[in-house]
Order: sequence, then C-alpha cells, then structure tokens
Amino acid sequence: MEGSGRSFRSASLVLALVAMACESSASDVSPVPPLEGVLWHGSTPAPTARSEVAAASDGSRIVVVGGFLADGRTLPTVEVFEPSTSSWSAGPDLPVAVNHPMAAGLDGIVYVFGGYLGPGLTNPTDRVFALVEDGWDEMPRMPEPRGAGGAAAVDGRIYVAGGVGPSGLAESMLVFDPEAGRWSTEEGPPTPREHLGVTAASDGVYVLGGRTGGIGSDLRATERFVVEEGRWERLESMPAARGGVSAAAAGDLVVVAGGEADVAFADAFAFEVDRERWLGLPPMSVPRHGLALVSVGRTVFAIAGGTEPGLSVSDEIEAIDLSSSGPA
Repeated sequence: MEGSGRSFRSASLVLALVAMACESSASDVSPVPPLEGVLWHGSTPAPTARSEVAAASDGSRIVVVGGFLADGRTLPTVEVFEPSTSSWSAGPDLPVAVNHPMAAGLDGIVYVFGGYLGPGLTNPTDRVFALVEDGWDEMPRMPEPRGAGGAAAVDGRIYVAGGVGPSGLAESMLVFDPEAGRWSTEEGPPTPREHLGVTAASDGVYVLGGRTGGIGSDLRATERFVVEEGRWERLESMPAARGGVSAAAAGDLVVVAGGEADVAFADAFAFEVDRERWLGLPPMSVPRHGLALVSVGRTVFAIAGGTEPGLSVSDEIEAIDLSSSGPA
C-alpha cells in the first residue's frame, strides 16, 4: 500500500505539471453564470496593513494573525474584528512571529498552524497555538513544518492541506484532533500546490487554485476531500488560474477570491456545492493576494493582502452577504 501511495503521488505531480503547462493565461477567465443580488461592501480598515496573513472565526469574531509588514518584517501581531459593530481590537501577540501561517476555528477556538519564521519565506515551523481566554496555548506540534497552505475544520478535526513542507510541495495532509491532542496524516490533495485556498463545507475539505512555485505557475485545480470516505475527488476547475488566493465557505457556496500574476486580482468566484458548478461574483473593490477570507454566517469577509504582486500590504476589509443570493 505504501508503494502504491507513492506511485499515486508521483503520477499526480506529473498530471499537475501537465495541467499547469496547459493552463491558459492567468488573466483569462472562463465564462460562468453570475450570482445575482450581491455586492462587496467596505468596512472599518484594519489597524495594521499587512499581507500573507491567516484569519479564522471563533463563531462571532474574526481573529487575524501574522503576516508581513511593508518593510518585509514578519509579525506576531493579532487583531480581532467584531462584525456586529465593524470594530477592531488588539489581541494577544502570537508567541512567535510568522508569515504565511494557516488558521481555522473549531468549537469557539481559533487555532494557528505553522508558517515561516523568516526572514522572508524561510524557516518553516511546526508549532501550533490555540487562542483561549488567557492568551495563546501551545498545542502538540505538527508532524512536520508547513507554510503557505491552508486549514479547515470538519467533524471535530482540523485538516492542514497543501503548502510547503521540509522537502518542497507537501504531499501529505495533516489532521489534528484537538480533543485527543493527536495528529495523524492522510494523502494530500491530488495536485500538490502552495498559496492555495482551503476551506470546509458540509461534505468535506475543499482545496482551490494555488501554484506549484513562483508567480506564473498558477492552477485552476479544484479538489475535495470527502471526509466520510477518506478519499479525494477532482471537481470542475476554477474559472481562472489563480495563486495567492484565499477561500471561505458560506452555506452551500465555497468562495475563492484574489490572487496575483503580473497584477493583483480582484476576481471572486463561488462554487455551488449542491450543483457542483462555478458562479461568478462581483470583483472586490481592491485587488489583493495573500489575503484572508473568513465567513461569519452567510457573510464572507476579505481581509488585508497585497495590492501589487510580491511584497505589498493593505489594511482593507470588504464583506459580501450571500444570504439572499441566487444564480442568474
């Protein structure tokens, strides 16, 4: 079984590279039906302008962690957004400064995984922290360091998918059971990649877009891990190849936004889970990559991110309410 797993991973990597070579230009967007009756709206800017952040909700608030400043410094800074009042407050700093970390909320607790200690995209870490009333508690470390991936919670477990591990593009998916305090591993996404969007809907973990290396190696790949069956499946590809994206789920819609190539993108798309098809969303008012997408109820918030390719930052936050949306 172990040998067949390696063969599957090798074949998947070859397929991913072939698919990348066949991708249309990152500026090309395939036509999809629009989702009517929705718009992005600006909100109170974040106190700190940054990019390559992670964020997650504790059920009502949004916790934004880590990232880069405009001068390239890596941050431990934590800020908390309250959607009901559109207000910000300072949270306790992370015990370590990280860029490109991963975050997920589960049962009212926000967890932060890995990231790069810096300078830049160097020194990935395996450390894990949970935000509790008294500050950050350290959790059992990941089985390996990981950065530039994503995290999502399903059925009491958190899945860390994609990103970069000790030997390059990560091949395994790391699974954390907070109640047991234990880690396990599953096969990673069929298309290994970093700077991707990762989120969870009722039927599993979704991994969207991303890239295999530097800017320009962007992918359209959309894949889902069916938790109950322990298997991956490929879905209809994204309407455009995008790396540097983020993703969040709101009801039966999986939203992905942002990205970068020769420019930063404002595009946003929604995958309709029940009908397994892509829909177009209005673009964000501010193009961004390295942003965080987080949902609270049926509203998706797009937070921070770089407005130009490479190192750039913003304090922008926009929201789109999908509660009354419908396809054209």
